[in-house]
Amino acid sequence: MNVPFLDLKAQYCVLHDEIGAAVQRVFESAAFAGGPFVAKFEEEFAAFCGTRYALGVGNGTDALWLVMLAHGIGPGDEVITVPNTFIATAEAISFCGATPVFVDVDDRTCTMDPEGLRKAITSRTKAVIPVHLYGQTADMDPIAMIACEYGLPVIEDACQAHGAQYKGRMAGSMGVAGCFSFYPGKNLGAYGEAGAVVTNDPDLAGKIRMLREHGQPKKYYHSVIGWNARMDGIQGAILSVKLKYLSVANEARRAHAQLYHDMLSEVGQVVLPVEAPYAKHVYHIYAIRAKKRDELIARLASKDIACGVHYPVPLHLQEAYASLGIPRGTFKVTEAMTEESLSLPMFPELTNEQVMYVCDELKSGLAALE
Repeated sequence: MNVPFLDLKAQYCVLHDEIGAAVQRVFESAAFAGGPFVAKFEEEFAAFCGTRYALGVGNGTDALWLVMLAHGIGPGDEVITVPNTFIATAEAISFCGATPVFVDVDDRTCTMDPEGLRKAITSRTKAVIPVHLYGQTADMDPIAMIACEYGLPVIEDACQAHGAQYKGRMAGSMGVAGCFSFYPGKNLGAYGEAGAVVTNDPDLAGKIRMLREHGQPKKYYHSVIGWNARMDGIQGAILSVKLKYLSVANEARRAHAQLYHDMLSEVGQVVLPVEAPYAKHVYHIYAIRAKKRDELIARLASKDIACGVHYPVPLHLQEAYASLGIPRGTFKVTEAMTEESLSLPMFPELTNEQVMYVCDELKSGLAALE
């Protein structure tokens, strides 16, 4: 049996006719950059997230970057985030001219440790970016409380958390802004690059609109130096179609995760992901932890099972951030995770038979490596 890590074609086959019709409408109207199809998706996604505004942008990195620019973050400033995330979180900080400051994560949830946050705040700290990792939100109440004590905005990196919830509140709706990526492999994925900022703040929404359009409130009148960060009309139309099915797709992911849990809960050689009591996890990634991770991946690959690693090198040990001078051993939880983390196949169209096959071969591989 072949089990891919991700199967975008399977989803497309289900939505083929509806996607085709939506794209055809864009072609017929020639509304390719921004325009009514993006505006329609923005309205729908804001309603989904429970926010007043959603602003379509070019990608998730743009979303993070523009929110920080709108808050005036720049050279000499520090922004606190975590080291176990995709580099885009830190890149956006760096491209503002600010310095990323990392704090370790909770061993069970893999998200920001609030006490680590408190210890990392300095007079130069200008914002906090918790990352909702793998489809589960960070513990937002203590993070927000600490940030409030110091007058710091909380910017949610929700790029892996479309539809995740924290105590009934939607990811992206709790900070000053939530930043989303619609990279094709996300729970809500475009057919190319796209992203969004959601917020309840009308002033911030207005700034993002200007920044994404070369700093212009109206054509050829530039109030600030901005950037070209618009969402394509084609992506807006596709995302409107796919958003209708996101909740059902997330429930399918949760069902697959439960089957993984049921079949692997008695396997002592692995640590399974935990759904925190405060959370509704949407399992963008189903990441276990196992010793001899790389050997196990090779054994699974020999059985036609594709796996992933998120992420093999934490940000503070990446060559790109060597200038920060953060030595190995500084963030012990993150570093242990990066050595053991193994992402199993996870997408809505997985079958129970595929999940059970993965679990059976995983058990066999673990036994052979003992």
